[in-house]
Amino acid sequence: TSESSLLEQLEADTSGISQDDENFEEYAKKNPLYAYLNPAYVKSQKDGQYYPGQSAVMGYSAVKDTAKVNKLLRDVSSVFPRDLRFAWVSKPRVEGSNVLELVGLKASRDGKASMGGEVITDARQDYDQNGRVEVSMSMDSDGAKTWKRLTGENIGRQIAIVLDDYVYSFPNVNGEIPNGQSSISGGDMEVDEAKDLANILKAGKLPARARIVEEAVVGPSLGKEAVSAGLWSFVIAFVLVLIYMIFYYNRAGWVADLALITNIFFLFGVLASFGAVLTLPGIAGIVLTLGMAVDANVIIYERIKEEIRAGKGMRLAIADGYKNAYSAIIDGNVTTLLTGIVLFVFGSGPVQGFATTLIIGILSSLFSAIFISRLIFTWALNTNKTVNFSTNLTKDTLANANYNFIGMRKTAYIISSILIIASIASLAVRGLNYGVDFKGGRTYVVRFDQSVKTNDVRTALSKTFVTDEGETVAPEVKTFGPDSQVKITTSFLIDDNEINVDSIIQTRIFEGVQQFYKNKNISYEDFSSDKESESKLVGILSSQKVGPTIADDIRNRSVLAIFFALIVIFIYIAIRFRKWQFGLGGVLALFHDTIITIGIFSMFYNILPFSLEIDQAFIAAILTIIGYSINDSVIIFDRIREYTGLHRKTSLQDNMNNALNSTLARTINTSGTTLVVLLTIFIFGGEIIRGFTFALLVGVLVGTYSSLFTASPISFDLLGLKAKKEEVVEKGKSRKKKR
Repeated sequence: TSESSLLEQLEADTSGISQDDENFEEYAKKNPLYAYLNPAYVKSQKDGQYYPGQSAVMGYSAVKDTAKVNKLLRDVSSVFPRDLRFAWVSKPRVEGSNVLELVGLKASRDGKASMGGEVITDARQDYDQNGRVEVSMSMDSDGAKTWKRLTGENIGRQIAIVLDDYVYSFPNVNGEIPNGQSSISGGDMEVDEAKDLANILKAGKLPARARIVEEAVVGPSLGKEAVSAGLWSFVIAFVLVLIYMIFYYNRAGWVADLALITNIFFLFGVLASFGAVLTLPGIAGIVLTLGMAVDANVIIYERIKEEIRAGKGMRLAIADGYKNAYSAIIDGNVTTLLTGIVLFVFGSGPVQGFATTLIIGILSSLFSAIFISRLIFTWALNTNKTVNFSTNLTKDTLANANYNFIGMRKTAYIISSILIIASIASLAVRGLNYGVDFKGGRTYVVRFDQSVKTNDVRTALSKTFVTDEGETVAPEVKTFGPDSQVKITTSFLIDDNEINVDSIIQTRIFEGVQQFYKNKNISYEDFSSDKESESKLVGILSSQKVGPTIADDIRNRSVLAIFFALIVIFIYIAIRFRKWQFGLGGVLALFHDTIITIGIFSMFYNILPFSLEIDQAFIAAILTIIGYSINDSVIIFDRIREYTGLHRKTSLQDNMNNALNSTLARTINTSGTTLVVLLTIFIFGGEIIRGFTFALLVGVLVGTYSSLFTASPISFDLLGLKAKKEEVVEKGKSRKKKR
């Protein structure tokens, strides 16, 4: 059509005059509106002259110029009829174009739409009698009456469908529609376009305005790199764990490996059936699940080895080993499961994603570690297969450990106090490097064709990020991976919800950084995130936007989720072990781990050569650390409970030391395999998840330390205080009797 051909002519520039032309500025001064908005004139086929188009379209403008047009129209709004409203279409009519149409709307006397979307009862994509795509919609009785009047009064004219001040369609009225059953067709409408329009019509029933508060765009090139690096790092880590289990536990290691592989299949199968999307928080849940699945096997095997050393036969040792390991496995998994449920209920977005993966993973790991491995061992014994749980190198590893952990608690308290004080001091002085998830804004990962200096990029962008009031909004620019790749974070126009804002910001970035490319002929189309290709090697590779509201919501709900999780953990441990001192010791150890991990992020951001931002992934890491650490502590508490019940005449200090030493092999094996997984992902997993993996590495190290030197010693001191108080009370009573 003539209208479409005009759009194609305008594609290069809406002004019709090259903006590189030296006369453009002079033209813009004389004709400021027409410099950025082409009026909707159509060329006549009869005489070749241009005449105003017989349509609701007022003009055409490039997406990046719509903000200027809006401002110019507001400046002269007094010359327009009072019932005239302007609105941009929601997207370009021509695919791949960057030109939007400006539509003129006639408002009712009260300034509102002639008919609201609440009257629409249904809308769906359909086909007409000729097989063309259309949208069918139906209305309630009140809507049908209004619709009959509107369509009857506007035959031959257009009626616009508007949502949140954007025009999604403005079809011609062919005749009066008396029954509220309507269809929208024409314009070579495609199925996806019809489905979108149907959803828009149904969304009109919503009482609140739709507003994008968070969005993320990852280009195929960066996405492919991240997926490939993450997948390979996970595969390498998983294979290393399988090899280690065989090395340490001999043939029983093969059984553990089969249970682990089965667990992974179960986990991914359930996630796939739910249609879940694997994100960093989800990966965190999988890492914790893998650690706990290994842990369950290690607990069982170490108990079986203890029974064998006690002189029992293999069949009886396996039966008693499983029986004695159940309480530790169940307690550890139940505390983590309760944590996952609390996080799912009180968390949002990434926290819920982590919780979902964790809950599924715990249930599948319990099944695979306890049920599948036991079936294999039963089959092996019944068929007279050789079963062993160690090699010559690992047979008596740490079997005779005799460390005085409780005696070293004062030294451990001093070390922990120094780390905590240093962390709090760093938080007070340096603070944290908050990402857009917590402060709102936009981030762009931009790749150049040569090395660049972040200070030079920051200075150049500061000149382009200038508001209409003349205020400079300096961005944050950091190296992201190689020297030729940076992450740009800015709050420029974050409160502006116009549809063209992203294009405006990308244009400003392009104008600022174009000078740093070796190839000076790079175009905006090649640079922007609008162009998606797996072969894209330069320009904007990914972008993310988080509005201030959602940033506050993520932060507040994350804090609430962690707070309630700690309360639930304290209550469960206090009830399960019948002593609140164990619950408090476990929770204080979690505070210890969390504060030190956050403190290290505060101390070393902008020092270490990778990102240490506090974002949604970091929250997932903290949740993983909490889950891992409490599981570690509960396993030890379970053994302490067992020893104090069996050896009542032995002192509490000796029972605690014996429990810590008897679980030391399990602690080191579980921590070791988890650290192998994390270190492999840290090295090979790529830049995107490096900061996230670093948090997990720190957390697992600190969590292992705290389970040995913080949780149990604190519980010991609290139980000792209670014993002293009871002793004082008893002495007081005996003195009264003597009198």
